[in-house]
Amino acid sequence: MSDTPQHFKLDIENRIATVALDRPERKNPLTFQSYAELRDWFRELHYNDDIDAVIFASNGGNFSSGGDVHDIIGPLTKMSMKELLTFTRMTGDLVKAIINCGKPMIAAIDGICVGAGAIIAMASDLRIATPEAKTAFLFTRVGLAGCDMGACAILPRIIGQGRTAELLYTGRSMSAEEGHAWGFHNKLVPAAELDAAAREMAERIAAGPNFGNMMTKTMLAQEWSMSIEQAIEAEAQAQAICMKTADFERAYNAFVAKQKPVFEGN
Repeated sequence: MSDTPQHFKLDIENRIATVALDRPERKNPLTFQSYAELRDWFRELHYNDDIDAVIFASNGGNFSSGGDVHDIIGPLTKMSMKELLTFTRMTGDLVKAIINCGKPMIAAIDGICVGAGAIIAMASDLRIATPEAKTAFLFTRVGLAGCDMGACAILPRIIGQGRTAELLYTGRSMSAEEGHAWGFHNKLVPAAELDAAAREMAERIAAGPNFGNMMTKTMLAQEWSMSIEQAIEAEAQAQAICMKTADFERAYNAFVAKQKPVFEGN
């Protein structure tokens, strides 16, 4: 996987990758190219043992303004049905790649977080926001359905069916305070503290058993479609696998020695 992407920012430090869209003068819209490059990067991330957590950061005071009006929405109006389906499947593949990347992801949300940007935040495992964050799933505002990139499946599981329906039907902005009260945002911090708060959370997660974190993320996604009985059996198998890792033994030995375990991800 590339450490020097062409269509988004990437910084890797101490096994934590920080990703951000890189058009702050336009409030960081997505383009055909950045969609595809992000999809490919997250797909390959599953096989990268050098990264333990991801922060999807804001840039220049905004998270993302969604699909670029001129670079994406305009061209879409001139495409055939087959071409449109290729595009919508690609955008959905980005969400699937984030969910299946095996690494916990934190969205650090400031300012505008709308459209596909709101979807990326939704697909993250955790969301930290500033009081200035404004999140909107505004697909109906451009004449489309609210069911975009998994919104009708994932968002109700985070904030509930009724609240999701209101946001998707109206396309209105969800304030930071609403997002926190509804469980979309894990916490709110001042803008000056956003990067540090996301980094602290990422470091805390990355210091844990990373094979176990991968298994947790996998089961959080897979158990949506399982019965309770299936989920309990799947978790039994997952936990038995984790019990064969060296990190499990390290934790036991540290406990016996009255020390804090140092996990190595295997």
